[in-house]
Amino acid sequence: MKKLYGITVAMTTPFAEDGSFDEEAMAMQAEFLIRKGVHCLYPCGTTGEMLHMTLEERMAAAECVVKQADGRVPVYIHAGAPDLEGTIRLARHAEEVGADGIGVVTPIGADESALETFFKTVAKNTSLPMYLYNIPQNAKSDITPALAARIADECENVIGIKYSFLDMKRTWEYLGIKDGAFEVMHGSDRFVAPLMLIGCKGTISGNAGVFPEPYLELYEAACTGDTSRIQALMRVCTEVSKVLRGGKQLAYFKNGLCYRGLRGGHMRAPQLDLPKEEAENHFAQLDALCEKYHLERFAAEV
Repeated sequence: MKKLYGITVAMTTPFAEDGSFDEEAMAMQAEFLIRKGVHCLYPCGTTGEMLHMTLEERMAAAECVVKQADGRVPVYIHAGAPDLEGTIRLARHAEEVGADGIGVVTPIGADESALETFFKTVAKNTSLPMYLYNIPQNAKSDITPALAARIADECENVIGIKYSFLDMKRTWEYLGIKDGAFEVMHGSDRFVAPLMLIGCKGTISGNAGVFPEPYLELYEAACTGDTSRIQALMRVCTEVSKVLRGGKQLAYFKNGLCYRGLRGGHMRAPQLDLPKEEAENHFAQLDALCEKYHLERFAAEV
């Protein structure tokens, strides 16, 4: 069983000018990340604009990434959808195309009883390993540690959680599920080193999709316990997140990919691309970032 670990990238989804899914650009993005050395790929999640895609588009994106990875790194497909039927369809499709596992976010606004039924039903409809995905500030629903434990106890293929809220007490409680055998991947990528210190396996990062290099170095420093290196790299990653707006407006991620020589693609309505002047200003900010921290601008040819 391949599990999530290290610097796992929450991939963006590139759209062509006419609004269609750009499969070639998605494959290029996956290849870029694999060659840079990321540990796992995680397409079709929040960063991938999944709520603005049809199920068919999401299945096409999933198949594209699995095919491009070709077993070189684990690929976990985010299969969460607003409804149970759609989630099960995406989960089964991920299994059919050879993904290594799935992540499933909470349906928006569901209470604890509804969440328990939802996750257990999804888990029983796939043999793939499955991570719960808790992002309460966006989904307006929450997976308590007690709820996660009940789901994991009944569903052996539910092996962990992606937690995208920086609550150390809650993170620690997740880490105690199943006597520490429950995997925790965190969404707070700048804090991957201290989070690993308490037991997290790594981060699922959108920022690392544009600049994987400093995050990979930070992970390695955390693995070796190099405190001074950790502190220096946390400063770099904080600056990267600041310039990319930390994923609060995904157009900055796509503009960042264009800056690095890839085809970042357009946003899917109702979200908008950056206006030309803002995109050029963002390039100048990225130039300053690369100069300050000696980061490479252009990606290797893929």
